[in-house]
Amino acid sequence: MVNFQQFWTKKTLVGLGLGQFLSLLITSTGFSSSELAKKGINAPTSQSFLNYVLLTIVYGSVMLYRRQALKAKWYYYVVLGLVDVEANYLVVKAYQYTSITSVMLLDCWSIPSVMLLTYIFLKTKYRYRKIAGVIVCIAGLVMVVFSDVHAGDRSGGSNPRKGDLLVIAGATLYAISNVSEEFLVKNADRVELMSFLGLFGAIISAIQISIIERNELKSIRWTPGAAFPFFGFSLAMFLFYSFVPVLLKMSGSTMLNLSLLTSDMWAVGIRIFAYHEKVDWMYFLAFVAVAVGLIIYSGGDKEDDQCRTSVADEDAERSKHFDEEVGCNNLDHGTMAGSTKTGDTSKDDCTTSTGGREIVSNKNIGKDLQGKKS
Repeated sequence: MVNFQQFWTKKTLVGLGLGQFLSLLITSTGFSSSELAKKGINAPTSQSFLNYVLLTIVYGSVMLYRRQALKAKWYYYVVLGLVDVEANYLVVKAYQYTSITSVMLLDCWSIPSVMLLTYIFLKTKYRYRKIAGVIVCIAGLVMVVFSDVHAGDRSGGSNPRKGDLLVIAGATLYAISNVSEEFLVKNADRVELMSFLGLFGAIISAIQISIIERNELKSIRWTPGAAFPFFGFSLAMFLFYSFVPVLLKMSGSTMLNLSLLTSDMWAVGIRIFAYHEKVDWMYFLAFVAVAVGLIIYSGGDKEDDQCRTSVADEDAERSKHFDEEVGCNNLDHGTMAGSTKTGDTSKDDCTTSTGGREIVSNKNIGKDLQGKKS
């Protein structure tokens, strides 16, 4: 059971709130893409390109103002930019071949992928409580899938196998991107990460647009109805990318991916209140399941922090005790050395005194001989 005294901590509440804010941003990008698709605009790389440009301008300016040396190798950001661009492209592309239900279900592949990658490369250890929270969250999303099937919303798609493979590949790349960002934000710098991800992401996107989406861009009629969702998508993605490193540093990649599961539930809320559509009752049960899973996953943060603090205190105590022992040993050696030096000085003094007596005796003998001669 979750101890609510451990749950009601500032870190946990901020992590949950920030995760839901990011989930709402993802929901808004989904609706923006849906509106663009209804207008016949299918240019996913072009939409992401403006986001990367904004990241480069904003965070690149801050980085130039700081004039600090790089904390990570620049080619790490090249690889990260390539992975991030292609992850966005593959998942959006999958909607052309398979159903939205399959995309939602297979996109969960990023969660076990993130857990495996963080366990191998970042040495993150997951307690049974956190694993249980992940299982509950995924169970909630599976309810959404069955709700779609129950409501008759599932459509096969033109090439389901190809679409499913694209989703799995994109989810894997998302996992690699999130874990890489978690490593860089904890070991390098958030501003450096965002500026270089934006720079290389923009360059790679521009190359890909010139090859794949050049004709699509030429055919777009830039009416207000098309421009608003297009630029709204870019602004939402910019905010999403700006706040993702904060959550990664605070709670990790797994918490980020679990929080994003609720984006489908927020989409249901928008469908109910904005479009006045009816949804299946299982959506609400799924939302509760995902929320409970997030609480279970986040509930052990305070306990983990206390364990880390106690381990750090024990290490500090051992270090202090070791320093005291070393100091005592040095003091003993110093005393012995001082005694030896004092003994040597005493010997020198004795030698000097003896030499002085010999000189005085020689002088007296000389005086006696002179008196006898006279």
